[in-house]
Amino acid sequence: MLGLDEIGMTTADVLVLLAAGMFVLGYLLINQVYLRLMLLIGTILYIWYYAVVDDAPLWSAIFASAATGTANLVGLLNLLYRSSRFAIPRKYRDIYSRFSVLPPGDFRNLMALAKRVRRPAGHLLTTKGQRPENLYFIIEGQIELEKFGKKFHLPDGIFVGEVAYLKNTGASATVVLHRESEVLEWDTIALRKKCRRHPRFRLALDALLSLDLVEKVARAGPPDDVSQASVAGSTSMRD
Repeated sequence: MLGLDEIGMTTADVLVLLAAGMFVLGYLLINQVYLRLMLLIGTILYIWYYAVVDDAPLWSAIFASAATGTANLVGLLNLLYRSSRFAIPRKYRDIYSRFSVLPPGDFRNLMALAKRVRRPAGHLLTTKGQRPENLYFIIEGQIELEKFGKKFHLPDGIFVGEVAYLKNTGASATVVLHRESEVLEWDTIALRKKCRRHPRFRLALDALLSLDLVEKVARAGPPDDVSQASVAGSTSMRD
C-alpha cells in the first residue's frame, strides 16, 4: 500500500481535501442539523490544516475559521434546542400534546404570545360579522355556537376564530362559552406581526389552523338531517 510520500501528498494536503469534502457533503444535505455538523467538522479540519501547512501556523486564517465555526456551532445548538422538549415552557407542557404538529420551538413562540385564562359561562368569543380581536383555543370546557338561527354545542380542544384570522374577515358565527372554560387567547394584531417577521412561524401556524379545520370537518361526519348539516357547515367555517 502506497504511503503519502510515495503519491506526493502531505498531511496538509489530506486535511484540506477532507475539509473540502465535508463542506461539499454538507451543502448536498437538506437537513439543517446534519448540514451544520458537516460544516463544523470541515471547519475543524481547515483549522488543523492552517496550523500545519507552513512552518508557522497561519493565525489569521485560524482565527477567521474559528469565528465562523463558533457562529455555526451556536446555530447548531439553537436548532437542537428548538427541536427538543426543553424548549417547551413549563406552564404549557401539559397541553403540548394538543399542538404536537408544531416543533417545540414554534410552540414556545406561539405560547409566548398567548394568555391562559379561565372565562365564565356566557363569555362572548366572537360576534357574527365582526372581526374578532382574539384567536382562541378551548383547552377545557364547551362552546355554544349560533348560526343560521340555530344553536349548537361544540367540545373543547378546538380553535375559535381561526377562519376569520386566516381570511382576515369578520366572524361567520356568534360563539360564547357554554360553561366556565379554560382558554388560550392570542391578540390577532400581535400574532400577525409575529408572522410577518418570521415566515417559518407563519407557515407552522397556518398548518396548525388548517389541520384544526380538517379535524372539525371529519368530526362532523355525514349529515343525516338539516340540523347535522348545519353543524357540519358551522364546524368547518365557524369562527
